[in-house]
Amino acid sequence: MSLLLSGFEMAMPVVGLLAGRGLGAAIGDLAPYIAGVALLGLGGYMLLADESGEGEKVAGFSTRSGLALFALGLSISVDELAMGFTIGLLGLSIVAAVILIGVQAFVVAQLGLRLGARIGEAAREWAERLAAVALLGLGALILVERIAG
Repeated sequence: MSLLLSGFEMAMPVVGLLAGRGLGAAIGDLAPYIAGVALLGLGGYMLLADESGEGEKVAGFSTRSGLALFALGLSISVDELAMGFTIGLLGLSIVAAVILIGVQAFVVAQLGLRLGARIGEAAREWAERLAAVALLGLGALILVERIAG
């Protein structure tokens, strides 16, 4: 399961990076502003999104078909598509980004699968909110840096 999840987490930013780089070259100086707004949007969405049913995504994965596992991987990595898009707009290294995302996804998937039931739902929600706040901060930092500089 960790390999499946980290594989999707590594593949989706590549798609986003390629799209972001292409768009970044087309829009030029506006790219960092769009990247900042995209991060603010993603962070805001993560804070405000309806969480109903999300805890059941991984439950029962061993009995699911290949198509269901593909859908699971796709559903948990859509945010990485947005992050890859932002990284592409900023022109960062695709190799470094994919390696770092893949390593962190694998480690966090292992920790989540092993500790998730013990820690409980409240900790998962707290961690998601913390990640959303970090994305909001990063988006704001990019925008403030571009406006001030």
